[in-house]
Amino acid sequence: MTDHTFDPNMVTPYLRPETLKLQPLRALRAYNRLIRNKEDTAQVFEIMRALTGQAVPRGYRKLLRTVEGGRQAFLGYELVDKLGDREWLDSFGAGTVGRAYRDFMAARGFMPDGLVEIERQVIPTVDAPHPVSWYGRRLRDVHDIWHVLAGYETDALGEACVVSFSYPQTKQLGFAFIGWGAAGEIHRENPSIPARKAVLEAYRNGRRAAWLPALDYEALFAEPLEDARRRLNIREPKVYNSVPREARQALKLRAPGMT
Repeated sequence: MTDHTFDPNMVTPYLRPETLKLQPLRALRAYNRLIRNKEDTAQVFEIMRALTGQAVPRGYRKLLRTVEGGRQAFLGYELVDKLGDREWLDSFGAGTVGRAYRDFMAARGFMPDGLVEIERQVIPTVDAPHPVSWYGRRLRDVHDIWHVLAGYETDALGEACVVSFSYPQTKQLGFAFIGWGAAGEIHRENPSIPARKAVLEAYRNGRRAAWLPALDYEALFAEPLEDARRRLNIREPKVYNSVPREARQALKLRAPGMT
């Protein structure tokens, strides 16, 4: 369970003046470090922090203007705790969002809290007991769920696409920066892969889809995956799917996303 013991020194990072202002040079330096060392996932959070601006506070206000989003904010449960409940995940039948998510994570050896400690290294106050911080954690914790919903795997192209899909959903400029930058790196490695076309399609799919941050994810997990995609207007990633799996897996660029 996430510890939210009150600490008066723990101010939500999303309302600090240095966070509300975009810091493109800081993002560029972090991106260069990430390119030199693809294993340094902390640089992804550095980029996101540098380019968040007012996206998270604005997103939280938007959440409150929706019926379900307001209910989720009132309940305030930590999504990462629910996603770590193996018994709950095992309760979903074949073909559901919950089963697809469980299988997605198990096949890759991922844990729902895998990103938590890395983010804490970059943003020590990420666990602040504040509603805007709660919303920021929610955006972090839905990343792998959006992989499943949007139809992207965790190869480098899939990560570039899922963060591009996430940009219109969250308005966090860091997602667009990482997605477009990764597409350029993939193009340099293998020009036959339509990486830029794939991330543009992902952006359009994210823009056309229903607003996902406000969903009741507990209820969503019980839905058949294909029904959920239709209800949420999440379109098939045709460009991504047109790239042979072997070609995607052969990319030397490590997936530069948040997985």
